[in-house]
Amino acid sequence: MNIYVFTQKGVSVKDVFSRDAQLKKQTQFLSLADIQKHSPEDDSISYIDVSGLDDAQLKKIILQIKKVCKNSPWGVIDLKGSIKDIASLFFEGACDYLGHAFLKNLNVDAKRYKTLFARRKPAFYSDSGNNDEYKKSGKSEDSFLKNGIKMPPSSVFPGWNKMQSGKTIPFYLLYCSLKGKTALDLRLDEKSLSQLHRKFISYLNNNLTGAGGLLWMDTGSDCLFLIPPKIKSAEAAAESCLRMIISAPLAASETLGVSFPVNFVFALHYGSVSYKPPGKTGTVVSDAVNSVFHLGTKKAEPGRLTVSNDLPEASIQKSIKDLFTSCGEYEDRKIWHTKKFSYNKAWV
Repeated sequence: MNIYVFTQKGVSVKDVFSRDAQLKKQTQFLSLADIQKHSPEDDSISYIDVSGLDDAQLKKIILQIKKVCKNSPWGVIDLKGSIKDIASLFFEGACDYLGHAFLKNLNVDAKRYKTLFARRKPAFYSDSGNNDEYKKSGKSEDSFLKNGIKMPPSSVFPGWNKMQSGKTIPFYLLYCSLKGKTALDLRLDEKSLSQLHRKFISYLNNNLTGAGGLLWMDTGSDCLFLIPPKIKSAEAAAESCLRMIISAPLAASETLGVSFPVNFVFALHYGSVSYKPPGKTGTVVSDAVNSVFHLGTKKAEPGRLTVSNDLPEASIQKSIKDLFTSCGEYEDRKIWHTKKFSYNKAWV
């Protein structure tokens, strides 16, 4: 294995790979300008050092590294922790991220790369065990959301400010909760648990803004967002959920303030709801609401986005459809969930 590091500030970066004698011999340091003529071996890994790059330069350099590393993994070195949306790197295809917090407390060693190559798939996720059984059944993954359900006219949803109480229209319903390997109420006292939930709700609100999400129900331990019945809103919601799942270790530490592994449970359903403003929902009688809460609490798993087959066909963008795999049926509906993502250390 060779390690290629493209940098314009080589001194600090060289120190990262000099702590392990074996890696030191395998590492080559090159100029950022050399990326275009780079031709890496499949069993090598290439890094770009993004120190000092502005947004335009970063975008350009990522396009270049993606182009040359078609069959070999690549990663990002971020010595100052300047990249705010780390999950976006993995959406672009990165397989590793060496950030400020990691480099300050941990060393890069040969074991890291054994794990990286052992787990590496055509993308950075791992298949569910259900997938093999699904293939044996002779069914095609192409059946994902092939149900004939269409999006309603855009005029159906007038906007949150104009929604009339009692009016029934279709919505996307997104169930959200936070789970740990050990139940959170066993780890935290009542006050700490309440503080964590408030941070969790704030984090969700911030991340679901682009989807037009409305926090509709909050039980104090989990919650339900209504998402407008629009293609762009559905796509934005799915992408936001994946971003949060991928960046769970970082979010847990820096945003939620917990020192133990936690991850998000997301379940997305679609159905008609008699709308009432948040805080005035009372006891809503709705098959769609019951279904999404059952799906979220009894079927969905931490670290995955789970969806029912009741979603309109156009709900999930083509670019991420191959992340979903069948997980059987639940309450007479076909259920799909995203493949499990791999992290640098064990995580829920």
